[in-house]
Amino acid sequence: MKNDLMLIGEIADFFGISRKAIRLYEKKGIIKPVKVDAANGYRYYSAEQVQQLNALLELKALGFSLDEIKMIIDGKTAKTPLLEMLEKKRQAWQDTMNSAKYKEECLGEIIKNLQGSRAAQTLTEMTEEERAWLLVKMVCLEDVRAQKILSEALWL
Repeated sequence: MKNDLMLIGEIADFFGISRKAIRLYEKKGIIKPVKVDAANGYRYYSAEQVQQLNALLELKALGFSLDEIKMIIDGKTAKTPLLEMLEKKRQAWQDTMNSAKYKEECLGEIIKNLQGSRAAQTLTEMTEEERAWLLVKMVCLEDVRAQKILSEALWL
């Protein structure tokens, strides 16, 4: 029987995770060894459990919590709630990407402002207060955008 089972260390090495992580998944009731040797405490896992662990790691990489993963693996979600969970997670990733895109655009604006500023070339020669004011002016895009939108709205 041991020939078709894998030890916890073998599985951990295969997936590049720690034994401690697998023990946590066991403690949470997500993945349970098919056999625990009473003499030495070694945990043995079947091919089915290796597949479950693979699914767990994929779902975890997609941002699901261990509680959500347990529900999915245990089949405690009907088709509709599972689809809703997946859609909610997809939307969360979309929001994250939108936020990252906004930050990338802000950094582009800061770079453009610094490249076009003669004062930015002399940052090292400025006093701490002068440098702070310049950086606030260059970096605080939120205020600049808000002021621009408000100004445009007032003149319409």
